[in-house]
Amino acid sequence: VAVVVPAGAGCDVIGGSGSGPSASAGGGGATRRAEAKATNPPPGVPAAFTAGQRLDWSACPAPYAAQDDGAAPGDGWECATMKAPLDYRRPGRGTIDVAMIRKRATGPEQKRIGSLLFNFGGPGQSGVEGLPRYAGDYASLGERYDLVSFDPRGVGRTAPVSCGEKEFEGSDACEKHSGGLLPYVGTSQTARDLDLMRYLLGDEKLNYFGVSYGTELGGAYAHLFPKNVGRLVLEAPVDPTQDRLQGDLSQVKAVQLAFDRFARHCADTYDDCPTGSDPEQADQRVVELLDKLRKKPAPTDGTEKLDGDLAAHAIGNYLDVGKEGWGPLVKALSEVMERGTGSKLLQKAYDHAPGARVRPRLGLGARSQTSGDNAVSAFVAITCADSNLRPGFTEAEEMIKRIEAASPVFGEAWSSSVYLCYDWPFKGERATPEVSADGAPPILVVANTGDPTTPYAGAKHMVDELGEDVGVLLTVRAEGHGSYPCTRCATRAVNTYLLDGTAPGHGTTCS
Repeated sequence: VAVVVPAGAGCDVIGGSGSGPSASAGGGGATRRAEAKATNPPPGVPAAFTAGQRLDWSACPAPYAAQDDGAAPGDGWECATMKAPLDYRRPGRGTIDVAMIRKRATGPEQKRIGSLLFNFGGPGQSGVEGLPRYAGDYASLGERYDLVSFDPRGVGRTAPVSCGEKEFEGSDACEKHSGGLLPYVGTSQTARDLDLMRYLLGDEKLNYFGVSYGTELGGAYAHLFPKNVGRLVLEAPVDPTQDRLQGDLSQVKAVQLAFDRFARHCADTYDDCPTGSDPEQADQRVVELLDKLRKKPAPTDGTEKLDGDLAAHAIGNYLDVGKEGWGPLVKALSEVMERGTGSKLLQKAYDHAPGARVRPRLGLGARSQTSGDNAVSAFVAITCADSNLRPGFTEAEEMIKRIEAASPVFGEAWSSSVYLCYDWPFKGERATPEVSADGAPPILVVANTGDPTTPYAGAKHMVDELGEDVGVLLTVRAEGHGSYPCTRCATRAVNTYLLDGTAPGHGTTCS
């Protein structure tokens, strides 16, 4: 199971390394604007990538298959391709093409701050496909910033990782199809791509909004380039003090607690609550449902059936939405319990990110791609490039027992992730992310106390690890994974920080 999922989970408001998009004028007939120039190129990057390169923007094509297909984003959107070293440690070894997208600031040019780069989570989500979907939530920021996103390494059009012909087929297939890429798709390499983007976009400092996994990427950038940090927002942060397996254990505990809160609400609110009139019945009822679905998956209104693990992930995704997801979850559980059909749960099982697409196969926690995108392959490749954990059988089985014991509802489904990088063909970079950023300006960390995916305790650890006078914690007393733009207080604080440069007082709480 993913430790992180993309933006939008917290509320319902958010609804080949080939050449990629080429460019000339602005998208949708927009007039060309004089591009700003930065004076601080990334250290150690050859001039061919900096002085010898400019971003050439043009109208965006329809999303590539590896970006999950769809329609072209339309007027106002521009796309470009950035050349980056395959390996920043040896930049002469080869290049990759990084796909980018932007929407120019809608307000007066004299009030424009610069570019605001986004990563919406994953790892494995296409920013080129995602930003047009989420941009309405950031419209007020888009008056003074160019909104910019990109496909991280291994994702979409940026050196896409392939682990099979049509679906994820395991680590051997990853090595066969993408072995030359796998050592270079980790977060630290993508963070260096961010600094090259910053420079080519003409910004002296990086302004950035990262959600969930995007906070790990933002923290890695701040660690590598503290002097180039501008205004960074890290929302629904990962815990940089935990390794991958510790993170899985913390997450399964958090999602169980979120389910317990939902069950109490259900019992207090509905006479016919599907999890029972007594919250203590909830675990037993849902565990019995999941066991039944594992033995005999439920039909849906499509060709795919709902099995127990898909149902568990669907429940988790409803909880990610926050209290707005509780009513729909009641209806989804009632459908499968009373009518024996699982359409509503199946729809939510694939609702957010690669982590929601977990399908245990051969007992090794393999992921199965369910659409044309490469999100699952990218999720596995980036996770295993970052993490150096390769647990042996004894250690893995012990962790599986701990995860299963931590949550009666979600433990079995979540435990399949233990073997994720078990036979990965390359070593991972480290056990835990390095995010210390001494010398950086204040970085805003935003966290919900009821987050079921990135538990609130991790936000405090992120603030501590960023360093004294760097990390600033904004606590939001709310359910769900992420709060912007759902919570007015948090949204005002984030906007004030990004637009005016004023961070809230450390320890500020939004209720």
